[in-house]
Amino acid sequence: MLSSRVQSFIRLHGLLRPDATHLVALSGGADSVALLLLLQGLGYRIEAVHCNFHLRGPESDRDEQFCTSLCQQEHIALHLAHFDTLAYASAHGVSIEMAARDLRYTYFEQLRRDIGADEICVAHHRDDSVETVLLNLVRGTGIDGLTGIAPRRGHVVRPLLCVSRADIEAYLAAKGQDYVTDSTNLVDDVKRNKIRLDVIPLLQTLNPSVSDAIWRMSCHLAEAQKMADRGLPAEPLTSGHLSIAALRREPSPEYVLWRRLSGLHFTSEQIREMVRSLDAGSGRIWMSSTHMVAIDRDRLVIEENETEAPRHLLLPEPGVYLHEGQRIRVEQGEVDAHFAICRDRHVAMLDASLVQWPLCVRRVQTGDRFVPLGMKGSKLVSDFLTDRKVSVLAKRRQMVVTDASGRIVWLVGERLDHRLRITPDTHRYLKISWEHRP
Repeated sequence: MLSSRVQSFIRLHGLLRPDATHLVALSGGADSVALLLLLQGLGYRIEAVHCNFHLRGPESDRDEQFCTSLCQQEHIALHLAHFDTLAYASAHGVSIEMAARDLRYTYFEQLRRDIGADEICVAHHRDDSVETVLLNLVRGTGIDGLTGIAPRRGHVVRPLLCVSRADIEAYLAAKGQDYVTDSTNLVDDVKRNKIRLDVIPLLQTLNPSVSDAIWRMSCHLAEAQKMADRGLPAEPLTSGHLSIAALRREPSPEYVLWRRLSGLHFTSEQIREMVRSLDAGSGRIWMSSTHMVAIDRDRLVIEENETEAPRHLLLPEPGVYLHEGQRIRVEQGEVDAHFAICRDRHVAMLDASLVQWPLCVRRVQTGDRFVPLGMKGSKLVSDFLTDRKVSVLAKRRQMVVTDASGRIVWLVGERLDHRLRITPDTHRYLKISWEHRP
């Protein structure tokens, strides 16, 4: 029986707890109707959720009415949501399909939390997974893309991945249960529909059981991927560093790097280039929409991108200033018998008579130079930080304090300018304290 196959699949992958409440995404189509009735018949406590995206005119309202009637008939609680999908897509610069997906899953997760549900059940079946494999193959993919749709992704679970569309239709026919049909699924105007309506029928002329064959292959690859991922952390590395020497020792440095950076929006070509550049030395940087990776001596450094560069801050006089979450205190005083120079690296003690107001706090810039305390000649800040073994990405975030002449008076947390140091001839001091330390 179909229900026993689905129950076995649920237990095999640990998808649903018998004592919890679960949300079922109900579109009114055959797949979601079958999922709703199967889970109800298996005794799971369920509530349904239907989204009206207002994209197909009267059809959208027909689907909503069908779902309402079905849930009333089966005594299942139904949550309804209405979206202006076209407006969302326009405002966010995304496709209509992506807009509908974002709206749907954001709402599902919020509703799940609000009602205390365990999981969100969606009705992807075996044929959907086969189509996904073929789509990924056409686009170019690694092993992950050939494993198809996963039974679980966070709180979203897919109990029907073990059955085909034909199985679902036969189940509904046997029950005498009707459903609605989305007319856009019958037009081969998008890639997935082309796979469904054109490519798979062509492949079936070579092998009538091609969908079964592709499904079995994806299951085998999913098991192989578990072996490949053994020993790798479950979560991607969103910040930190990876040892280049350790990467080189891996059987496939490219695969390990791809898994560690998964979800950080780097392309396959960027990751291949990282691997090719492991011996290139410090300085190479790759950017994605959310993160950056840099080669820094014997390691790869990973950091999140900044939303925007910090603004310059003028310090016109002594006082306390706030800047990008940091508190900066500027004080002046007399050098008397009780005076002592503070040795804290986050405090700068300067000869006040040599500093020209106003001061400015900013990021280091290309070509910045200063005379490090204890040296006679000037040095590029970038070279100084390199000598200090500061990472490539940390160098980009280094703060400096300059005076009105443009001189760097302090490389924050690192070194003063030698020309502004306190000497036996100093009568007044200027003290700059970085109280919330970088």
